[in-house]
Amino acid sequence: MIKDSDKKDNADTRPEKAKKYGGGTKRREPSKIIYVLFLLIYLVTTLSMTRVAGSQEVIVLNQGSVIIPVVTLNGILSPLANICIIFMVVFFGKLGFITSLTLLLFQFPMLIRSIFFMHNTSSAAGLFSNVFTIITVILIYRRNVTIERYQKNEVENLRAQRGFTERLFEQTATALVGAIDAKDEYSHGHSERVAEYAEKIAREAGMSDEECRRIYYAGLLHDVGKIGIADNIINKNGKLTPEEYEVIKQHPVMGNQILTSISEYPYLSIGAHFHHERYDGKGYPDRLKGDDIPEIARIISVADAYDAMTSNRSYRDAIPQQLVREEIVKGAGTQFDPEYAKIMQHLIDLDSEYKMRERTVAGNLAGRDELVCGIYRGEVSDGILLTQNMTGIHLKFKPEGTAPDGTVSRSPAIILFDSLDGRVHESEKLIRELAYFEYGEIWLDGHVSEKNVRRTQVLEFEKDAEKTRSRSRDKETVYDIEAVNINDHVLIRIDDSRKITEVTLALPDSSRYAYIGLTGEYCRISEIAVSRSEMPVSKDYISRIADPISYLNGPAGDIPNIQIDGSRSAATDGIAITDGMTVSFHTLSLPTARLIWHCPYIVIFSSDDKKVKGKNYREYALTRLDGENWDVDGFAENKLIVNRNDDFEGWDAWKKACKEGFDCVVSFGRAGNKISVTTENQGLYVKNTTTLPDGTGEVYAALTGDQVALTNIRIQGGNA
Repeated sequence: MIKDSDKKDNADTRPEKAKKYGGGTKRREPSKIIYVLFLLIYLVTTLSMTRVAGSQEVIVLNQGSVIIPVVTLNGILSPLANICIIFMVVFFGKLGFITSLTLLLFQFPMLIRSIFFMHNTSSAAGLFSNVFTIITVILIYRRNVTIERYQKNEVENLRAQRGFTERLFEQTATALVGAIDAKDEYSHGHSERVAEYAEKIAREAGMSDEECRRIYYAGLLHDVGKIGIADNIINKNGKLTPEEYEVIKQHPVMGNQILTSISEYPYLSIGAHFHHERYDGKGYPDRLKGDDIPEIARIISVADAYDAMTSNRSYRDAIPQQLVREEIVKGAGTQFDPEYAKIMQHLIDLDSEYKMRERTVAGNLAGRDELVCGIYRGEVSDGILLTQNMTGIHLKFKPEGTAPDGTVSRSPAIILFDSLDGRVHESEKLIRELAYFEYGEIWLDGHVSEKNVRRTQVLEFEKDAEKTRSRSRDKETVYDIEAVNINDHVLIRIDDSRKITEVTLALPDSSRYAYIGLTGEYCRISEIAVSRSEMPVSKDYISRIADPISYLNGPAGDIPNIQIDGSRSAATDGIAITDGMTVSFHTLSLPTARLIWHCPYIVIFSSDDKKVKGKNYREYALTRLDGENWDVDGFAENKLIVNRNDDFEGWDAWKKACKEGFDCVVSFGRAGNKISVTTENQGLYVKNTTTLPDGTGEVYAALTGDQVALTNIRIQGGNA
């Protein structure tokens, strides 16, 4: 079901971090402290020159054998002042030029006064030096401006040339991708989606913009070698023969040969060549293993497999998201690099609306606002998920034609169901594979057909009896529906402007989803509009018509037993973690559990009231018994170790054991700001070490999970 992987270049292909200004080198100016230092030296030197200019004093050296007049020091001080002036112009551009010119012009009045009014002829040399320095400063500044203008033009030209080259490269890559997709009628858009998913993985891994860009284009061209594969093999509708499969396996080699010639972009050939290598060394073409596979290829491998599963094929529709996630979990450490498999799992968890997949017409209502129905259930809309947030559905109904027995459609109908892909299924194979479960049918005139519910209650409230008696069967009827699901109860309220019908159904459990599928017979259902409120209704919004479902049949321990119907829908109170503490319990997955992570979880957290999601709540780690671990909001650092020993019989055996139930022991250790959580179950050893931030006070552990009942919870060495 899953495709293979890529690898990292043995020579490091990761570029330096992208420069802030996106190309071109910006001249680095000296610190402003140096500017101030030059200015101070100049001012001190100039003042000293003024003082010694008319001095009659001498400096006696070597016991009187050498006599130096103080006035001659001007020969040293004057060049020093000029050097400071020139350095300010050279190193500080316009600021230095304006400062230098101002200082030099300020000296003119003093020099002229000294020559003509004080008759100090030695100042004539200073006047000449000042004029010469001004000319030099102007020439230096003009030269600098010319050079900077030239450099700026060169940078702009280089940027324009680089932009043109990049556009040309993008257009060429897009053309190649178009040629690939044109050959494979079942994979239109595959290369672009793989590129997008690979870039998402790289970005989540903290890579730079330039690295993400490289990975995007390597992903875009990873299948370029398929150009060399015969169309009849690529588009074969059915299983490939061993000989045909060997031909298909040559496309990474062909892709490498095509892209190696692009020497400016060596990373492109890496993605094409190694994206079918496996982390366990069982891939092709070179059977590379682990970190010997280039990093680019390891990322593309996960993205490629994900898109293969979430796209429609000639022999199947896109696989439901939960099953895709499970396949990624199963492939971590065997087919995929565990690090990038984990990031892909995280991206799936964030994609609650399943937007990361092939965007085609996925159902009878997708992209349209009406259904034209013939025989009953011949057309059924995609499922509309019911949650604790009120869902509103508006539609118009009009009979069209008659059934073979001459009857006229009485109203639209709702199919209330659950399935992994949110669609109604009739095939026994799909019912089994997609865990399809139907609760019943509700006609919008109030008639209910029960299938798998514990109890149904129907209440009707007349709005206008006269309108009801005069209702015409051939006119359009407008329906407004409100529906909500709370735990094991569903309420559907139907308003046809004449009466309101309230249907309450007690479902057989609290852990399944509830979807509405719209259908009818010999009618047109139009102007369909679906909305959902932003805030959930209260938990007691639906009047209960049946007792709660409980699987807590085991004995009670030190703290109350707990049933978790959905992902983290309930949790025990916090248990203060002490070094050497152990928590034991019996775990039993609920009848509806079907995935690897339908098992217990351990939460490490702090809060003022010792409750998960309580006051001032901070979560430090979430460790699942299946070996997944998640940091939350960056409050702590976590190091996870997962080992499969000889007793681990595979994930199917793991799910079976969870269904049958087993006893579990979790050990805790604490040394300062480090907390360890260790457990071993069904051959799976899991240890997570959490490093807490400094100053963290008391920290708690709580048990939670997904579709699991935890009983006989006992604590040793800790306080509940």
